[in-house]
Amino acid sequence: MTKPVVVYGASGYTGRLICEYLREYHVPFTAAGRDKARVQAALDHVPGLDTVDHEVVEVGHEAESLAELFDGASVVCNTVGPFAEYGHEVVEACIRSGTHYVDTTGEQDWLITCDERYGARMAERGLLLSPGIAQMYTTGEIAANLCLETPGLDTLDILVFWKGHPTVASTQTILVNAALSKAYYLEQDTYAEWPADAGLYDVAVPGRHEIGLALPWGGTSHPVWFRRDPRVANVKALGGVFDKALMQGVPLIVKSVLEQVDGLPEAEKLKVLHEQAAAVRDEMPPRENQRVNTSLDSVHASGPAGRAHCVIHGTCNYKQTGLMQAYAAYSLLQQPPRRAGFASACQAFGHRELLGVLRGFGLVQAPVLTVHT
Repeated sequence: MTKPVVVYGASGYTGRLICEYLREYHVPFTAAGRDKARVQAALDHVPGLDTVDHEVVEVGHEAESLAELFDGASVVCNTVGPFAEYGHEVVEACIRSGTHYVDTTGEQDWLITCDERYGARMAERGLLLSPGIAQMYTTGEIAANLCLETPGLDTLDILVFWKGHPTVASTQTILVNAALSKAYYLEQDTYAEWPADAGLYDVAVPGRHEIGLALPWGGTSHPVWFRRDPRVANVKALGGVFDKALMQGVPLIVKSVLEQVDGLPEAEKLKVLHEQAAAVRDEMPPRENQRVNTSLDSVHASGPAGRAHCVIHGTCNYKQTGLMQAYAAYSLLQQPPRRAGFASACQAFGHRELLGVLRGFGLVQAPVLTVHT
């Protein structure tokens, strides 16, 4: 019997976490990937997975094969990136099979593509298209929406920090995005391009005396999600890791890779980029430790009517991602999303509901919200 949820890319770090949290929700699922043995090996490390109905399958990465796999399912959680390279077939398969789509992308260009190319087609079928449900984007979106509960604020200044190791997929995304895509912020409801040579920004990190370093990080999801929000006209987002030495090395790594691919045809560029990403990170990072792997999301919202500041301290950003993906699937099995077609997690499920989920599993503290009007 077809399982209601498909986790595509279940052999990866985040895919495995999604399976763990689907178990917490008692949701049967299919763990799928291009190599059945790799998927099974990953799931063998998940404690107690035998307590939930699941199966492991191998599938080719073509829309036709994926649509056949998705037929009869309700939700696909996609973790196969870089998404601008591999996401099209998965969304097409969801449209053909009538399946909701969520993913973990950090690629702004992929979000824009989803919005402009696939959003209307998914909406016509009453299906959710929600890319970018992940700690690095959704937790900050929750903080932004808490600020926006105060009317009259139209500008968002977003900062996300975390402590940990990027996964193999995250490393590929960072390098591929830097080489092939522009990064945008939102200015008066219009995309404005971040300078290509923007470099590192000094930022004030709440709760710390030390100044941090941050990057536009591909522009992030927030400018895309809020572009059609009538409350919001301006959005800028920066991100970084708490390890200052690591942050100082990121622009150097990116600069070196860009020099290597300069002038190459796109197919050759991708080949070199994947090789370089593997040289930086070619194995699954250690499992997160809640006492070590902390996260921080900070949003300053401002406007003619006042100001608000929200800080959410959390832990284990990849666990937050896995949980929110599993909750999204669980929720979609119970009821339709609040918005069909292209929508963020908060737009589809509610920011306070998502905050409650993260709080319920002990992954974030109570938000610190300060309002001046």
